Amino acid sequence: MLTPVLLSGGVGSRLWPVSREAHPKQFQPLAGELSMLQETLRRTSGLEATAPLVVCNEDHRFMVAEQLRQVDLRASALILEPAGRNTAPAVALAALRAVQDDPEALLLVLPADHVIQNVAAFSAAVSHAIPLAQQGRLMTFGVVPASPETGYGYIKCGDALGDELYDLERFVEKPDLDTAKTYVESGSYLWNSGMFLLRADAYLAELGEHNPAMRTACEQAMASAATDMDFVRPDAEAFAACPSDSIDYAVMENTRLGGVVSLDCGWSDVGAWSALWDVHPGDERGNVVQGDVMIDNCDNSYFRSESRLVAATGVENLVVVETADAVLVAEREKVQDVKNIVARLKTEGRPEHSLHQCVYRPWGCYESLIVSDRFQVKRITVNPGERLSLQLHHHRAEHWIVVSGTAEVTCEDKVFMLGEDESTYIPLGHKHRLANPGRIPLELIEVQTGTYLGEDDIVRFDDQYGRSE
Repeated sequence: MLTPVLLSGGVGSRLWPVSREAHPKQFQPLAGELSMLQETLRRTSGLEATAPLVVCNEDHRFMVAEQLRQVDLRASALILEPAGRNTAPAVALAALRAVQDDPEALLLVLPADHVIQNVAAFSAAVSHAIPLAQQGRLMTFGVVPASPETGYGYIKCGDALGDELYDLERFVEKPDLDTAKTYVESGSYLWNSGMFLLRADAYLAELGEHNPAMRTACEQAMASAATDMDFVRPDAEAFAACPSDSIDYAVMENTRLGGVVSLDCGWSDVGAWSALWDVHPGDERGNVVQGDVMIDNCDNSYFRSESRLVAATGVENLVVVETADAVLVAEREKVQDVKNIVARLKTEGRPEHSLHQCVYRPWGCYESLIVSDRFQVKRITVNPGERLSLQLHHHRAEHWIVVSGTAEVTCEDKVFMLGEDESTYIPLGHKHRLANPGRIPLELIEVQTGTYLGEDDIVRFDDQYGRSE
């Protein structure tokens, strides 16, 4: 039995403005109706596999849990990294958890933000590599190059170990175009997919040999881990001492047990908007259109609208992406440079680098509709059976109007129900709580008024999600 391990710690800044720190690309439906995380989970359902292990950060824990619930899946554990330390420690945490249940656990390590168009070919490659992985080989999936791509790293295959199975000779960094062409023409190089199949104990042994400080830190962090429902929280102090490195650098480039299975399945790591132009079928002039878009006389461009009409005429080789609070326009061949925009937004302290207008919380979400001096209007959605913390605000009062569903309101020592079209007022400084006791989502409009409307003006007294003040 395989144990899928989903790595869900990335930010995906090259897919801004849709992907942001608080809601990155793996939680977005970029290549289909489901999010990329959900597509990755579904991809493993055709394999004989146990419930997956998911490694993510603390801020995304409820988002991961909710997306699993939406596709009727449950993880065997959600491992919450106390800090980002790259992929090698993330896999180590999962391996240490897996061997607790099965000393011979076989891990299928998958980034949660990749696209695979031919799932049957992917499943066949996994099955083909299992015997070598069971023997202790650390297998990586090398993708048959569709073109001399400069945006991917490469793997050079060594001696054949079987049909489409090879010894791993070496990893190669992203090449320039001429070098990439020689790699593809040689037939000995494959794209580095970042996916692995390996025994947990074999990985930990190789990690201990080549990076003992990393293994020790991960072992100490998991030995002192706290468990809360499905959440596993490695000890933060122990994990802080862990070196940061990728699995390629920390283990695969040093081990003598590396192996490669060739994979031809329509794979993409969706590292930029141009990758989605490649993945989606275009019109007769090479344009990919998503959302409310109207184009005229355009060529080889990608257009995406999320909240309003986007119109374009007479342009070519562009990427245009619209969200409720930002619009990106870039040359398709230079769209990787969007990371420079994100860096500037972060340096200037602008919230657009991290937050959408729609912000997800463990209980649901809220969307800012109007923000002005001394007042703000939000649309709040509370999922069935969920409730916000018991809290107060020092600088603002709130007015709540129920649009649909039923609200249970606590205000000081009063608890009462509100139905559709009913409203209430929460004075400044009053302890209050909002809950949804019903079976359908609760939607309401919140009008905030006061001298300061920041999200940090919250004092929590009781919170079922374990959040601090």
